[in-house]
Amino acid sequence: MERDFFLYNTLSRRREKFEPLTPGMAGIYVCGPTVYGDAHLGHARPGITYDVLVRLLRHLGYKVRYVRNITDVGHLENDSDEGEDKIEKKARLEQLEPMEIVQHYTIRYHEAMKLLNTLPPSIEPRASGHIPEQISLVSKILEGGYAYISNGSVYFDVERYNQKYPYGILSGRTLENVISNSRELDGADDKRSPFDFALWKKATPEHIMKWDSPWSNGFPGWHLECSAMSAKYLGERFDIHGGGMDLLFPHHECELAQNTAARGEGGVRYWMHNNMITINGQKMGKSLGNFITLEELFTGSHEILERAYSPMAIRFFILQAHYRSTLDFSNEALTAAEKGYKKMVQAAKDVANLNAYGQELSTEIEAVRDGIYDALCDDLNTSVALANLFEAVRVVNLAKDGQFKLSIKDKEMLQFLFKEIMEGVLGLVDEQSGTGNSQVLNEVVDMILEMRREAKAEKNFAKSDAIRNRLTGVGITIKDTKEGTDWSL
Repeated sequence: MERDFFLYNTLSRRREKFEPLTPGMAGIYVCGPTVYGDAHLGHARPGITYDVLVRLLRHLGYKVRYVRNITDVGHLENDSDEGEDKIEKKARLEQLEPMEIVQHYTIRYHEAMKLLNTLPPSIEPRASGHIPEQISLVSKILEGGYAYISNGSVYFDVERYNQKYPYGILSGRTLENVISNSRELDGADDKRSPFDFALWKKATPEHIMKWDSPWSNGFPGWHLECSAMSAKYLGERFDIHGGGMDLLFPHHECELAQNTAARGEGGVRYWMHNNMITINGQKMGKSLGNFITLEELFTGSHEILERAYSPMAIRFFILQAHYRSTLDFSNEALTAAEKGYKKMVQAAKDVANLNAYGQELSTEIEAVRDGIYDALCDDLNTSVALANLFEAVRVVNLAKDGQFKLSIKDKEMLQFLFKEIMEGVLGLVDEQSGTGNSQVLNEVVDMILEMRREAKAEKNFAKSDAIRNRLTGVGITIKDTKEGTDWSL
């Protein structure tokens, strides 16, 4: 079924028909995590949003190359050009090598994304594996006159760039606005202006992750990696660049400026940004005590959680809101999402056992189908798509009660919608069936039991007992044996 797909473009600030550079193909680049801590609730939203985008485009018949990076170098504290590298700081605190930190938290991130039933990207490049490409890009920007060398570091000259190209067109900020909100330079800063940003930083003697370059022994700036790696794997012009709204400025704005300075154009046709998750109306943050990791959500171990929530309940909760709207987390909202998810999964099971008569597709089922596709193809409106799927649930329940007579084509269409849309596009699988992308329930329980084993090994018996009690509270019985720990639902 051929359908047009429309996407809101952050750059143009309007809804546009998706027209890829290569017909039938889509190149998507999404900013992935900086791997210095466990994946948290904020990581779940972009993970799920762009997973649904990829699934939908493939469902519509596009061949998709999905690139999602891993930031493992160059991201300094407070997203600035000064301070300590976030990964090096974590490595120093835990007395580990930086790449041990990277590997540990990359694996943890992958595990969390798998539990949320997100598909792996086609390519997942790391910043540290693309230093030559980043050095080459810095050289191009220098050659164009849009950067300068200062004491072994290289900075992007925003004012020089703004004379030819408008800086701030993506975020809607003018250079004057950026200047007024920039801090004053102190005597130790090598930048000409506070709003210039680092392309390459000269490393201090104690800095661990550093490489040779024409300018100094140092490391790339945070913004540089995405410009270099997207061009390598998708070309200097590609279709969609996605990320969280928190990356719009400065990260994506700086990336757009780098692209334009090196290539003469921004290179991205559609910029796409998901909005943030708040918790009880507040911005999520460690200082507020409401920062929740996905592991804490799966185990219920955070103090503000009333209980554990399954990965599919979290996925359903996120899909209930349009990706560009703010989403407020609460125990009540997640409990309601869990109930809605279970009703939908039950209807998907029930439809197989319904009797059907006749051949004509009813207008009601046809309207449900069209409503789902219209919503998904209108800027990925998963909220309205789910509302239409609940209409399918209502029809199934009416048919079960003998109040709606299904035709064979009605039944086939309902099964198609639950299988191809609910599971295939929205990624909502039956956790208790052991089917789907990752046998979610088994993997969640195994992860929790591994946490319990670690707690017992550390003689933290209070934590071990708390985990057992929480599992018991959600209907999972565990039994310790000489061979290990068995569990049953």
